[in-house]
Amino acid sequence: MARTKQTKAKRKKLEEESTTTEEESTTTKPQPQPPKNLFSSLLPPPQIRTIVTQYLQDDIPSHFDVGGHVVGNTIQTAELWMKSPGVLAGIPFFNATFDVCGSCQITWEDIAMEGQSYPNASGDNKIKLATVTGPVSHLLRGERTALNTLSRCSGVATLSNECVQIAKSNQWKGLVAGTRKTTPGFRLVEKYGLLVGGAATHRLDLSQMVMLKDNHVWACGGSIERAVKKARVVSGFSQKIEVECQSLAEAMIAAEAGADVVMLDNFEPEQLKKDAKVFKEKFPHVTVEASGGITMETMPDYFSEDVDVISQGKLTQGYDCVDFSLKIVH
Repeated sequence: MARTKQTKAKRKKLEEESTTTEEESTTTKPQPQPPKNLFSSLLPPPQIRTIVTQYLQDDIPSHFDVGGHVVGNTIQTAELWMKSPGVLAGIPFFNATFDVCGSCQITWEDIAMEGQSYPNASGDNKIKLATVTGPVSHLLRGERTALNTLSRCSGVATLSNECVQIAKSNQWKGLVAGTRKTTPGFRLVEKYGLLVGGAATHRLDLSQMVMLKDNHVWACGGSIERAVKKARVVSGFSQKIEVECQSLAEAMIAAEAGADVVMLDNFEPEQLKKDAKVFKEKFPHVTVEASGGITMETMPDYFSEDVDVISQGKLTQGYDCVDFSLKIVH
């Protein structure tokens, strides 16, 4: 009997402790914060670190940083300000830059969110986004590289988002996409900016999707069918094949040969919509991409329920940079 009472008492004590722990957990558990960079998990840290290290080495090609010697290694703080309107993008690259520089800590403001538009930012209405604390020579060593990546990535995201919003306002259901016309050595940053802005990246490189352009076809004796079938032998089932077409007839040949995507290249808007409709009636499962000289201003002319993708090289070739500054607090 005594042992039974002792067991009950012990059980009651454990239940009380459990209840107390649950209550404490409920009261002290931090509320989840919205992620500041929705796509950062796409970027493997070793890869970003390698890329950013190359950027920094490009900025300091010799091994002496005289300016860093002048300012020394006292711990100071710098503030990141946004000074022109745009969509914020590139936080992972900004963070990685100061991580590589070493001994720096970054604190982002609650309002700093990738994909967020700041239409009222200006030189007279600067928006504080973050503070960076660390040895002052490290701050200044990473300053320009960090701002370069942030301003350009945000520029791509801003232009991409403007185009995406135009598509939505016209109730077009297709995808706005970039192209492979990116800055050498800067492709990952620009492709990331496309995603943050709401656009599709298109293929990331030559190996991600097979694209047979006019040069490929001409180099194969002018036979689209031969080029597609040769590509399919080695790409198998795991890669899509896209063919650049100059006419409806070429698009039909490409689809019959097994292409997954046809690009109607450099078509006039009305001809494009007419041919896309005829094509889709026969090949509804094949993706139709419109491309060639399309800009944000002319893009609405190409909207059609028979066009799945509209790609623009301008998204990574003709964007304006967003203005940021990093200033030492003094």
